[in-house]
Amino acid sequence: MVHHLEEKLLIGNSQRGFRRGHSCLTNLLSFLDKVSSLVDSGNSIDVVFLDFVKAFDKVPPKRLLLKLESHGITSKVSQWLSEWLKEQMQRVCISCITSSWLDVLSGVPQGSVLGPILFLIYINNLDNGVKNWILKFADDTKIFSAVNNDLDRSVLQKDLDNLLRWAEEWQMLFNVLKCKVMHLGYKNHGYSYYMDGKQLDTAEEEKDLGIIISKDLKVSQQCKQAYAKASRMLGLINRSIKHKDRDILLSLYKSLVRPHLEYCIPAWSPHCVKDKELIERIQHRFTRMFPDLRRLPYLRRLQHLELWTLEERKVRADLIEIFKIIYRISSVSFDTFFKYNNYRATRGHSLKLTKKRASTDLRHHFFSERVINIWNSLDNRTVTSGSIDIFKGNLERLRQSKEIDLFVGN
Repeated sequence: MVHHLEEKLLIGNSQRGFRRGHSCLTNLLSFLDKVSSLVDSGNSIDVVFLDFVKAFDKVPPKRLLLKLESHGITSKVSQWLSEWLKEQMQRVCISCITSSWLDVLSGVPQGSVLGPILFLIYINNLDNGVKNWILKFADDTKIFSAVNNDLDRSVLQKDLDNLLRWAEEWQMLFNVLKCKVMHLGYKNHGYSYYMDGKQLDTAEEEKDLGIIISKDLKVSQQCKQAYAKASRMLGLINRSIKHKDRDILLSLYKSLVRPHLEYCIPAWSPHCVKDKELIERIQHRFTRMFPDLRRLPYLRRLQHLELWTLEERKVRADLIEIFKIIYRISSVSFDTFFKYNNYRATRGHSLKLTKKRASTDLRHHFFSERVINIWNSLDNRTVTSGSIDIFKGNLERLRQSKEIDLFVGN
């Protein structure tokens, strides 16, 4: 089914969830690249974050089968899915006490392999007729537009009306009270928008795919959230582990603490000193958990533990993402983000990129701008690596030989 959907290009480009080459990061990068570019050009942008009511549990089975047929999934596969979806039952079990069985009248089975694929098919045509930009990650949906006048505002309102009609027709209703609008840009008029006769609430910040988006597009709140989550987990480890064995602590730190600080980091990478220091503070604390290392300077402690600074890992994550984009491993469009430097007198490798002009710090420090200098400074052996793993190994080689400074351009 997946091969059929991808080969025939049946799933719209707006859907970034549960698909090869797509992820929360590609969704956020595409969104923030467009928004930061518009703000940098002096535009005002309105973003509407939409919320379905129990999306996966509301899919009507009979209508889902109609959608499958429209996507060319028929014959025995369709019959098998029909049998699989009907006459399902569920019950609740708490402390060995169970409720009675109840029929499941709607929804796709969550926790299954087929569930996400069926859901993507069902909401695939959600954005048919929508004029403005729309991005989806499964049921997480946002629609956004430059709104510099009343005409732009009316087009966005019509798009919301179309989405509402689709939701009513296909019995996938929006929770209007949880749908929010965010006004971005220095001269934003703050227009009002309505769904189902109700005015949407205005949000100063909103969590999108686990990342806090603020109306000024600054990342301080996201840094505080990442720090708080990592700090709680580090404290739990410190209290729970009595024997501070190096290998155990390193394993726990890398699997339970550091991911909070690096989740989708290319999309929200901090550039202010106070934010960088806040994030790095977690690793400072971790390295002091080893009694024999406490008196050593921070960088010496990292050498003993064979760790990179979090700032270096942030740059490393940027380089890995640009490698994926250039070699089409990621779904992010290269032409949208970058442009090759075709000036033949340029020294170095053949994949050098041109740096665009930015008017604001916001745009200057965004992913597609800040990675140019460091990428252009790599050697040809590294940028032509045959795989991501080889590319990572070459970055380690350059760092150890000090042929490259992982702070260039930051």
